[in-house]
Amino acid sequence: MILVVSYPNEEHTIDVVNRLRNAGREVRILNLSDFPGRANVSLSWSEKSDPKYQIDGPEGNCDLSTVRVAWWRRVVPFEIEPRIKDVAQRAFAESETSQAINGVLDAIECTWINPRCADESAHRKPLQWDVAKRIGLTLPQTLVTNDPDAGRNFIEKVGIGKTVFKAFLSIIEDWRETRLIKPQDLDRLESLRYAPVIFQEYIEGVDLRIIVVGDRIFAAEIDARKTSYPVDMRMVIGEASMKPIKLPSDLQHMILRFMRALGLIYGAIDMRRTDEGDFVFLEVNPAGQWLFVEERTGLPISQAMADLLSELHDKHA
Repeated sequence: MILVVSYPNEEHTIDVVNRLRNAGREVRILNLSDFPGRANVSLSWSEKSDPKYQIDGPEGNCDLSTVRVAWWRRVVPFEIEPRIKDVAQRAFAESETSQAINGVLDAIECTWINPRCADESAHRKPLQWDVAKRIGLTLPQTLVTNDPDAGRNFIEKVGIGKTVFKAFLSIIEDWRETRLIKPQDLDRLESLRYAPVIFQEYIEGVDLRIIVVGDRIFAAEIDARKTSYPVDMRMVIGEASMKPIKLPSDLQHMILRFMRALGLIYGAIDMRRTDEGDFVFLEVNPAGQWLFVEERTGLPISQAMADLLSELHDKHA
């Protein structure tokens, strides 16, 4: 069986799962927010039989011990019964649920895309930048700090209008785009004391979204330079021009080395290519999106993911 850990209506999940089921594959979608209220778990061990990891939820009953490959796509938190009002009791219920569900996911003898521990650590940008630099990828000048003086010195060095600031993670509840530093922002630097901020040299050029699926690399050029917001192409995807490109072979080799160093099988990498032809690494998202690239360029990324899941399943069947 192929397991996909995701949530309802996640469009990448739907696309790939439909391809797998149309090919006759047995696939189970596991939504972590179904636990503990909408799904039951029953894990058993005995001397006379193999372990049984029974899950009974909205999609029916299954034994997770039959999983041969699992896709850690995008996950949401466990949902604790709202009638439990006491903070300590809610924390206890969440902790016990986490121990049971995450424990069984760790116990499954299968290949993960991505391995869950590697996926968690690879989301952390300081680690990404450290690995990227060691591999030989080019980085923009970067500072992470909660020290107002350090932030002010960095901006003075790089220049107002040539420095961007950004959040570590963009979350639905408080989504924040990448922004250029303006003179009035200098008056807000004292707020750095509340949380660290990323400051980076702004790299002029064309955005690249590079999707890695196993050993396959799909790259698209996203030119947002003539749009209403060239600083962050995510804000103007509809305005930007897009086309598939082939990366230089040496860069492809470095990207695959970078992914392996992080322990990732899948990742969506963002880079910028300067007018001089230099490639500058910005970040990798281990659960990044690709459909907006596939729809505009025709790159067969969804099928590549379905094929990889099928190949890994057959390899370990």
